[in-house]
Amino acid sequence: MKILGIGNAIVDVICKVEDNFIAQNNLTKSTMKLFFNENEFKNLLINLKIEKTVSGGSVANSIVGLSQLGNKVGFIGKISDDEFGINYEEGLRKENVEYFYSKKKEELPTGTCLILVTPDSERTMCTFLGTAGKINEDDVSSDAIQKSEIIFLEGYLWDEGEPKKAFDKAINNANKVAMSLSDLFCVDRHKPNFLNLVRNKLDITFANEQEITSLIEAKNFDEVINFSKQLNKLVVITRGEKGAIAINGDEVVENDIQKNLKIVDLTGAGDLFAAGFLHGFINKLPTKECLDKGTEMSSRVIQQIGARL
Repeated sequence: MKILGIGNAIVDVICKVEDNFIAQNNLTKSTMKLFFNENEFKNLLINLKIEKTVSGGSVANSIVGLSQLGNKVGFIGKISDDEFGINYEEGLRKENVEYFYSKKKEELPTGTCLILVTPDSERTMCTFLGTAGKINEDDVSSDAIQKSEIIFLEGYLWDEGEPKKAFDKAINNANKVAMSLSDLFCVDRHKPNFLNLVRNKLDITFANEQEITSLIEAKNFDEVINFSKQLNKLVVITRGEKGAIAINGDEVVENDIQKNLKIVDLTGAGDLFAAGFLHGFINKLPTKECLDKGTEMSSRVIQQIGARL
C-alpha cells in the first residue's frame, strides 16, 4: 500500500451561518473548538440547516484525495457501531479506501465535527470527538502499517494516554512517517511533544505558517526557514496568499497560489494540499511538482462546499 492514514474518524456536518452566530456562541472564527459535553454540542446543532454530511476528519480527507488520484490507500480510525459509524465506513469504501478497523458498539457515539461556514468562506469547527478520541494501540494494525510505504498522522489525534500509545505504536512500526500539525489549537496545547515529533520522529511535516511559527516561537519567517533547514527533513508549509514552500536541508522550493478563484469554502484546503503533495512525493516527482499538485488540489476544493472533490 502506498499510504495509510491514521486519524480521527469524524463525520463532518457542514452548515452555513452568519457571523453573529459565531459571536453569540463564543466561538473564535477560523479555529477549532473541542466540545467535551455531548448535550452542549447537540444544542449548537438544533436550529441549523445541514448542507452536507461527509465521512471526514483531516487525514481521512487527505486519504480520499490520494485515492481519487489513483493511489492505493487505507485508513485507521475509531468509530462506533451506530448510524454515523455505518455511514462513515460506507463513505470511505465508496472512495476505494481500505478501512482497517472493525467497529463495535462503543460507550461514546461516532465523532462529529460541525463545520460552520461564514459568508467570507472561512470555516469555524466545533468538534465532539466521541469514540474517535478513544483510539488505543489495539485499534492500530502493525501489519497494515508495516505494509505501507508511508503513514500519515494528524495532530488532532495526538493526546495524552491511549491516543499517544496508538501514535507511538504507529511511528515505531512505520517505514516513513508524515504528519500534519493540524491546527494552532493543537500546537499550543501540545507544543513540547509536537516539537519532539518534528525534530526526532517525522520524515515529513505539514503545517501552515501560523502553526509552525507558534511551534518554534519564531519572530519571523526567516527563523522558520532556518529551523527547517537544520532538521534535514522535509517540511512543507502553506502560507495562504503567499503560496507554499518545501524545505529539505538546503533545498528550498516555493510556489504561488492559483489566481482568480471563486472561493466558496476553505474547508479541506490543507487536507487536499497534503494529498496532492504526498501524491507527488510517493510517485517520486520533483519537489516543485509536488507543491504544484498540492496547490491544484487545494484550489479545486475551495471552490465548492466541503472537503471532497
